[in-house]
Amino acid sequence: MAKTFAYRRQEVVRDKPMMAEFKIRWPGLFTVAEVEAEFVRITTAPLVSKFLAQLDQHTAQLIKVFEKKGGSAGMKIRKMLAPITQDETVEKRRECTLRALCVYLNEDPNILFKEYLDTDAVERELQHIILGIYSINVEGGDATTSPADVGIVIEGVEVLHDLRDIASASALMMGFIYALNLSYPKELKAFFEVLQKVFLQLDASRLSSKMFIQT
Repeated sequence: MAKTFAYRRQEVVRDKPMMAEFKIRWPGLFTVAEVEAEFVRITTAPLVSKFLAQLDQHTAQLIKVFEKKGGSAGMKIRKMLAPITQDETVEKRRECTLRALCVYLNEDPNILFKEYLDTDAVERELQHIILGIYSINVEGGDATTSPADVGIVIEGVEVLHDLRDIASASALMMGFIYALNLSYPKELKAFFEVLQKVFLQLDASRLSSKMFIQT
């Protein structure tokens, strides 16, 4: 994939191919390792490791900031952070922080994060998802039960599945956005800018007033 990078990049920028077509043309790109490698080729920066490290570094302060939020948004945030008290794993803390971040920025996490109870539901909904991270929850499970599957959907196409957790999937979503030169959804623009500028530290000097978080 490294040898064909320049040609592939030209195709992405010039032709703006649809995801279904692009996956057929470049099937080798659709693995975790190659998404990470493509991101490095574009930005020279690591993807998942840097994203998770920066998320972990900022989490404690972010939660302090979130807890000061009042009104209905504050109530939603406290509800989203509640599972951390039941499941103290780093994966659950990262997931809850990302969901709460959406609400803190006055955006809807349900636009991005989709939860299902079985694979059939995902297949039925797949074609309607423009940009999403899905998790298939275990029926009868609770906040401490890991999802049966986590995956990424772009333009109705499942691009990755069997991912470890929501936070890793969020990092890999950024990898696909860069690899395919996609624009951030307008409904989640502030959220994705935080992922880019705070957790990936790309163009970090240009923080919009809406997304600025004192950490």
